[in-house]
Amino acid sequence: MVRLRVLSVLAALIVGAASPGWAQETASETVPAAQPALTIATRVLPPFVIRSGDVYSGFSVELWQAIAVEIKQDFQWKEVANVKEILAAVENKESNVAIAAISITSEREQKFDFSQPMFESGLQILVPAESDGGLSFRQVWEIFTAGAMPALMALLAALILIPAHLAWLAERKHKDGLFSKTYFHGIFHAIWWATGASAGQQPDSPRSIAGRVMAWAAIPVSVIFVAYFTAAVTAELTVKQLQGGIDGPDDLPGKRVGTITGSTSASYLATHSITPIEFQSFQQAATALENRQLDAIVYDAPVLLYFAAHAGKGKAQVVGPIFKKENYGILFPRGSELRKPVNAALLKMRENGTFEALYDRWFAIDGKD
Repeated sequence: MVRLRVLSVLAALIVGAASPGWAQETASETVPAAQPALTIATRVLPPFVIRSGDVYSGFSVELWQAIAVEIKQDFQWKEVANVKEILAAVENKESNVAIAAISITSEREQKFDFSQPMFESGLQILVPAESDGGLSFRQVWEIFTAGAMPALMALLAALILIPAHLAWLAERKHKDGLFSKTYFHGIFHAIWWATGASAGQQPDSPRSIAGRVMAWAAIPVSVIFVAYFTAAVTAELTVKQLQGGIDGPDDLPGKRVGTITGSTSASYLATHSITPIEFQSFQQAATALENRQLDAIVYDAPVLLYFAAHAGKGKAQVVGPIFKKENYGILFPRGSELRKPVNAALLKMRENGTFEALYDRWFAIDGKD
């Protein structure tokens, strides 16, 4: 019996050696094949994606590199021009994943899957550092109704009305008083006198001793304050003049506004009755702004801020608050099996501090940016 078993094993080994195809088939069943490299669609968009030669860097690039290590996947980059081409690459199965600065929208959610949000953003406005645009009536009105200006105007009114009333009361008892003794006529004359005195102009002086003492005390204070008030208004006017009259989205109608094809900023402008001039890349739009072919660019706030602090330093500036807040996500084809492990990797990176360190590297005030 033992001899029969030994002979059977030897026979099997001889047959296996004589049949290479059989041996390869057996090996393929026991050793799993290597996972194919993923194709990752992206676009150059500092500080999220930066290319130097054949090397990619930036926040989104380093984030995906860390995720790829976590999920144990090789990958290769597929660079395209804009977000429209990114969406097409994923939809047409030319790429397994896409990452750059891709906004999560309800319209895109109908055709694609997104990871959990990886970055909070919004839209903002970029204008030339020195603009030739004029100011609208609304913007001049805003200067006097926003910030600390209403309080300054109230104080200016008080510095005119209080001395006017004190002077009228002092002069009313003097037989040759400067003002009429009736309140209605006298107070208007006193206000006129106090207004001129606050600007350093006195058409006449009070007759009474009390009126002259009050004028002597009030006039220097008023003159100093008026000088400060004038400087504050001049500064506000200068700032708005340099911004070309653009300080927020309400100032964009009638202006030459640039943005990027297929972006959420293009959709925002279209729905707010602003016809944008669309470019294939942000660099093209930035060049047009520098050449004064545009009055402003509306686009993702972190991209504009990074540009204004680096390549566009001294040439462009970001104005106004962030509006239309939105989140960026990693893009997958509908039903992708990668979504779950990528989300798990993102959560792990947030928990162990890797994500925060990466964010600080690119966006912290005292960091690289």
